[in-house]
Amino acid sequence: MTESFRTQDRRTLAYRREGAGPLLVCHPGGPGFSSRYLADLAGLGETFTLILLDPRGTGGSDPASSYATDDYAADLEAVRVHLDLEQIDLLGHSHGGVAAAAYGARHPTRVRRLILASSLVRIHPEEMETAMQERSGEPWYEDAREALELEDAGAYETEDELAEITRRFLPMYFARYDEVARAYLEESVFPERANPDALREFNEGIETWDMRDELPLIESPTLVITGERDFITGPVCSQEIAEGIAGAELVIVPDCGHFTFVECPTRFREEVARFLT
Repeated sequence: MTESFRTQDRRTLAYRREGAGPLLVCHPGGPGFSSRYLADLAGLGETFTLILLDPRGTGGSDPASSYATDDYAADLEAVRVHLDLEQIDLLGHSHGGVAAAAYGARHPTRVRRLILASSLVRIHPEEMETAMQERSGEPWYEDAREALELEDAGAYETEDELAEITRRFLPMYFARYDEVARAYLEESVFPERANPDALREFNEGIETWDMRDELPLIESPTLVITGERDFITGPVCSQEIAEGIAGAELVIVPDCGHFTFVECPTRFREEVARFLT
């Protein structure tokens, strides 16, 4: 069920409420993607009520003049206030983990438990290159690399142009680009029209972007989980996050790519449910 509310600056923020049980606020990534690609988060709705946020400028949420990390953190605080909760359990996937970590650092007493899934606090080009080379024998490899270079260069203006580039590079995000991966993309990702403004703003200056100094400000118990073969937010990224947050738990899922909840749904669901309960 889709719900929405108005922020103090009169923007609409929308979210899907699915499942039954304790509330788990979920922030998708991109940046620039709505919660649609999170699908059912490996069936977590069987145990939790998922609040699947459409970040500003995506899905049913209004666009904004700025897409900085502080803005995403402020929107999460607006969600908490709207839900009338003293604390929230919070899951962020990919860039959603950036937003969730920033929120945890800025509002440490408002997060009960924090899950940073397939996320990062700075880029690791060498790890990315090594992981991409492992896929060099795939028939889609050259096209995916070219599309990633176009994305890095900001070679898109419209939602349709970004969607076409995204369609070409997404095979790189899977440990196994098989029928399961293709079916997931066709159903939950390819119909999406991501927000090019949000992605472009994040990519500006990404070479020097670094959030490590914010990690010690996070006080909540934290689970950091990623796929062993995630080319963009793999083990090096997750180890760095876990080392920066006191007491954080690190889980590396073997033979799994960026979308752990798609490729390894049982392991993802069990780890998240165990951590939260």
